[in-house]
Amino acid sequence: MTRVLLTGGSGFIATHILKLLLERGHSVVTTVRSPTKAEDIKKTYPNIGSDRLDFAIVPDIAKASAFDEVIQSDPPFEAVVHTASPFTFNVTDIKRDLLDPAINGTIGILYAIKKKAPQVKRVVGHGSLAYWCGFMQQLTARVQVITSSFASMMDGSKGLWPGHTYSEKDWNPITAEQALENPRVGYPASKTFAEKAAWDFITNEKPGFTLATILPPLVFGPAVQSLSSLKELNTSNQFIFSFTAGAAKDGIPPTTNPLFVDVRDVAFAHVKAIETAEAGS
Repeated sequence: MTRVLLTGGSGFIATHILKLLLERGHSVVTTVRSPTKAEDIKKTYPNIGSDRLDFAIVPDIAKASAFDEVIQSDPPFEAVVHTASPFTFNVTDIKRDLLDPAINGTIGILYAIKKKAPQVKRVVGHGSLAYWCGFMQQLTARVQVITSSFASMMDGSKGLWPGHTYSEKDWNPITAEQALENPRVGYPASKTFAEKAAWDFITNEKPGFTLATILPPLVFGPAVQSLSSLKELNTSNQFIFSFTAGAAKDGIPPTTNPLFVDVRDVAFAHVKAIETAEAGS
């Protein structure tokens, strides 16, 4: 059994990660924004005790030192999965609601691990970032994996770009000025800037772990998070629901991004990254 810190535990992808971690026998502490969010998750797992599932309240991941206390645990965490990062277009302040949480949350948890949790050796992430620790005796290299987003490498000016093979050399060329134009530009900017900031952290801080990034495209699939109404569906699933509700009655809109992945596959990738020593190579 591995002791795991999972951030953003009430989110679309995180709830699938949590479900799979518990099914595979791991012990999880998950961060949520409020006690109400914690209670919603508890109701989903009425037969799981606090020794297997516990909670930490982090109201604002954009604040400095937001994770400094959470990352310290007795017994210590063997793995950290950081998924807390906003994906929404319904915002009033792009910097406050999209850019700051993505960038500051990513850098904040990296610094927290370096300063407060030296036992962490492996990090796996999502839409934000997920951290793995060295819970396996045979694992000696320290690795950090960030699940960023395909948005951080997609150049919208290229369109669908037939024949192009994406690699780590591809970056979304968006600028800080463009990021503030509207939320549909602000979101990919938040993922791009957060991932670049993470790589800068590795270069400048030289922590005891290495960094890898995972960039899923649009993520669809069943919603297992607590919902009081369909209006609370995650953003990607709202696209699908809008079609069933008549949004495309006058015609199907053009395809801007044909790439997608099932949320259960994304969750499985995170958990296998924790469980597989070779994932750090």
